[in-house]
Amino acid sequence: MFKRTLSSLIVKASKQYSVISITGPRQSGKTTLSKGLFSDFAYFNLENPLTREFAKNDPKAFLAQDKKMVIDEIQRVPELFSYLQVIVDNEKKRKFVITGSQNFLISEKISQTLAGRIAIFRLLPLSLKELQNNKIAPVDIYKLLVKGGYPRLYDEKLDFSEWYANYIETYLQRDVREIKEIKNLSDFQTFLGLCAGRTGQILNLSSLANDAGVSVPTIKEWLSVLEASYVIYRLQPFYENFNKRLIKSPKIYFYDTGLACALLGIKTEKELAKHPLMGNIFETFVVSELQKQNLHRQMRLNFYYLRDKQGNEVDLLYKTGQKLHLLEIKSAQSFRLDFVNAFDYFAKISGKETENQIIYGGDLKQKRSNFVLLPWREMCL
Repeated sequence: MFKRTLSSLIVKASKQYSVISITGPRQSGKTTLSKGLFSDFAYFNLENPLTREFAKNDPKAFLAQDKKMVIDEIQRVPELFSYLQVIVDNEKKRKFVITGSQNFLISEKISQTLAGRIAIFRLLPLSLKELQNNKIAPVDIYKLLVKGGYPRLYDEKLDFSEWYANYIETYLQRDVREIKEIKNLSDFQTFLGLCAGRTGQILNLSSLANDAGVSVPTIKEWLSVLEASYVIYRLQPFYENFNKRLIKSPKIYFYDTGLACALLGIKTEKELAKHPLMGNIFETFVVSELQKQNLHRQMRLNFYYLRDKQGNEVDLLYKTGQKLHLLEIKSAQSFRLDFVNAFDYFAKISGKETENQIIYGGDLKQKRSNFVLLPWREMCL
């Protein structure tokens, strides 16, 4: 079992809350983590047809099997949430750990039934920091990007191109159909590939709909499916109205670059190094890594980007207290002076003082007067 950043926070919360929720994409390590941290809990997986049938048809008896229970993939039997509420309100010594791979469904049920009774955690694939802490991080950036961070690829040393092909097929056949009744999975798979080709880019719904051959409302529904199952997320534009020329559409990012590469047909480090989307995939990696740090450390930061119609852009912004942080992301292995243009641009339109970082593909770290130059291996919030 790999050491996960969330572990200590989950153990601490379990002493204060009756229910622990761990959500995240399929194969991100939720089951391994919950069984490892709560080895004295009885374990039940609702992917098992017999277990699922028991839980659906006799939820009271199912939940009465043990005082402490890990219930895996709880979105398969959402009716259990109401029964959990009654149990934890009346039996203070009962403890539950619930996991699931569908964010929207679980969040909705939690808000309806378990608010105030539950601690919520999101577990994404292994972050760079976790790979480094477990001494399994690839040295080469291209190898890291094309392999991604799903734990089984490192634990079992699997062929990652074959593993991703099976992962995508399983995702389409099971998760997608559970969330939405999508009739034509072939069209959805085409759409999934088109999204991979747009990772790190501003979302244009009309363009995506035209390329996928479906309507804009359908694209909106399908994007919600990808978000619900932790495949992509949308980075919103910075909301302060500095001028009227700012782009107001979100950007889309994949949570895992290995999955994005697989959808783009990139199978090796050499293919990635020469690929026209290498810069976008590197940016996806950095933004996703910072999002993993944010979620795995429960920092609760909100991330944004800023861009105007002339193409001036700040790749990532976030606040800590009253301090505003700006990040520029560059896949180049050498520093260039034009990397700081975004900081000058933001200072001009906002008049605000900021803390600035450039995260790039090189190895040299420097602290300059108005920014810190950070190698990708050392990026941190």
